Amino acid sequence: MFVSLWEFFYGHFFRFWMKWLLRQMTGKCELQRIFDTYVGAQRTHRIENSLTYSKNKVLQKATCVVQNEVDKCVEDIMKEKNINPEKDTSFKICMKMCLLQITGYKQLFLDVESVRKRPYDSDNLQHEELLMKLWNLLMPTKKLKARISKQWADIGFQGDDPKTDFRGMGILGLINLVYFSENYTSEAHQILSRSNHPRLGYSYAIVGINLTEMAYSLLKSEALKFHLYNFVPGIPTMEHFHQFYCYLVYEFDKFWFEEEPESIMYFNLYREKFHEKIKGLLLDCNVALTLKV
Repeated sequence: MFVSLWEFFYGHFFRFWMKWLLRQMTGKCELQRIFDTYVGAQRTHRIENSLTYSKNKVLQKATCVVQNEVDKCVEDIMKEKNINPEKDTSFKICMKMCLLQITGYKQLFLDVESVRKRPYDSDNLQHEELLMKLWNLLMPTKKLKARISKQWADIGFQGDDPKTDFRGMGILGLINLVYFSENYTSEAHQILSRSNHPRLGYSYAIVGINLTEMAYSLLKSEALKFHLYNFVPGIPTMEHFHQFYCYLVYEFDKFWFEEEPESIMYFNLYREKFHEKIKGLLLDCNVALTLKV
């Protein structure tokens, strides 16, 4: 209750007067002071908060501006805050980069969500070709005898037809699996081999789809903001989402074998433990979780 009261009074009274006082003392608005004080994700995050909680409609709308209107939005902000471009030469550049990151994150979620909502369709030739590509990448020396086959268990699917395993994450789960297998082929082969361990083994494809859900949930909850704001100097894209997924796959495999679970029956427990570990890392404003092999 105390926290709620503080947030109310700070948002409605103290923040305004504090900003006013600091402007009189420094001759700079809050946005300028943030650019002078912070760098990286911390800077973008503070700019985002300042715009979001501003009572100025121009500043509020800045976090939702479309990409081709970012330059005009920056000009409007400078006009509203009486910022002289000749006196503060870096403001325009810094604000543009922050807005591209902020609005880009929102667009990235919409893009990922759009793919996730697209179900796997066995009548769609592109979907079928992508599935065959996954098999050929992971099992280059072994021919798939039939589209519906028990062989799919060799790469960690549950049934004879993998399409049933994509129900939760749609085609996004398959795209992630293929991306990792195509861009980190030797690592994918190594992890697939380790997943067949007689005691510590797990279902490679099913775990991969689980990690797609984890990456998606972290993006949706905005937990990936510090990572993407540090990792991407401009607009984050699907490519950056796939790269984060690859990091999760590689790190989860290491985590699983370090933990040495008693049985695959404890998968959900260790999955959640790994999830909490990643969320903890993402709280660091300097974080950038990239796969280094």
